[in-house]
Amino acid sequence: MVKSSGLKPKETFKFFITDKPCPISFIGCIFATMDKQHTLNQVLDPGINPEVFFILAGPCAIEGEQMAMDIAGSIHEISVRLNLPFIFKGSYRKANRTSLSSFTGIGDLKALEILQKVGKEFNVPVVTDIHESHEAEMAAEYVDVLQIPAFLFRQTDLLVAAAKTNKVVNIKKGQFAAANAMKFAMQKVLDSGNSKVLLTDRGNMYGYNDLIVDMRNIPEMKSMGAPVIMDITHSLQQPNQGSGVTGGKPELIETIAKAAIAVGADGLFVETHPDPANAKSDGANMLNLNALEPLLNKLLKIKKAL
Repeated sequence: MVKSSGLKPKETFKFFITDKPCPISFIGCIFATMDKQHTLNQVLDPGINPEVFFILAGPCAIEGEQMAMDIAGSIHEISVRLNLPFIFKGSYRKANRTSLSSFTGIGDLKALEILQKVGKEFNVPVVTDIHESHEAEMAAEYVDVLQIPAFLFRQTDLLVAAAKTNKVVNIKKGQFAAANAMKFAMQKVLDSGNSKVLLTDRGNMYGYNDLIVDMRNIPEMKSMGAPVIMDITHSLQQPNQGSGVTGGKPELIETIAKAAIAVGADGLFVETHPDPANAKSDGANMLNLNALEPLLNKLLKIKKAL
């Protein structure tokens, strides 16, 4: 959030009465019973708990209910163990595809209902991306955060429509844009009466079919007053390959993540899947789900050393 949430420490957590034993630490139990709004408060005001970062994590696209629930459950368990605020991410439809034969989704309503079920089942906020103005109101019925895709970050009508839902709006910086362009995109949301804004970097185009990450973007966007996220998987894409399938360099995910935390990123966006090679979308740059917790542990050590 551009302005502080004004939370007092005693208001940070909400407890739920339960007769189930908690198999984790006391602090972990606090995170396990944190409700969606308190998670969003931590995301929008990282100063509430400056020793950690938050994560937006999940598959690229919703491929089915069981897949989404399994991935969400695994990440939720990890986030509880590590005391990390967690937002589940998943696209209900993929509009930006290389070819007509590329996977786009399982049906808008079906995927949105799965996202909603994830949010309710694990008591976590959920984010999905929208592509046209009329989608904002529809998607807002099911999720907590609306994401503006990088290629569309200048689209005024889309930004205004997202803002008017009063949901959190995550704006991804265009691959073709400098960091200072984000202040104008953010201002459109603010001027529409919504101060709940997140800014995400996902790299810049470098010649043809490749991206580089300019870490100067993170502090520059942070100076605008909104929490800043580094997308550590899309930033390693190699789009529009001659094969018609987007490539990637997932072996560099850890490198980008470490650098982002070191320069002050408030959160990380990471697409993860138990079997990236067989994922229906963006498998070439996703993190294997088994590698997520070891990576986050390393990043927490960097964060705490700052």
